[in-house]
Parts: sequence; C-alpha cells; structure tokens
Amino acid sequence: MKKILLVVLAAVGAVVAKKKYDESQAEQALWAEATDPVRRS
Repeated sequence: MKKILLVVLAAVGAVVAKKKYDESQAEQALWAEATDPVRRS
C-alpha cells in the first residue's frame, strides 16, 4: 500500500512540476515577444 501511495504522490508531483514549467515557458515566450527588438524595413 505504501508503494502505491508513493507512486501516486510522485505522479502528482510530476504533474504539478510540468504545469509550472509550462506556465513558466508561456510567460517567457510572452516576455520574449514583448521585448523583441524593433526591426525596421
């Protein structure tokens, strides 16, 4: 039973970490777009 609980907790931790990573990447992409240098033609 303890092994199952450990696996479930590890899975939940992985999901939370992935969600935070994705949010961070989205924020980084937004800042990269907002701070791109202006290109003049």
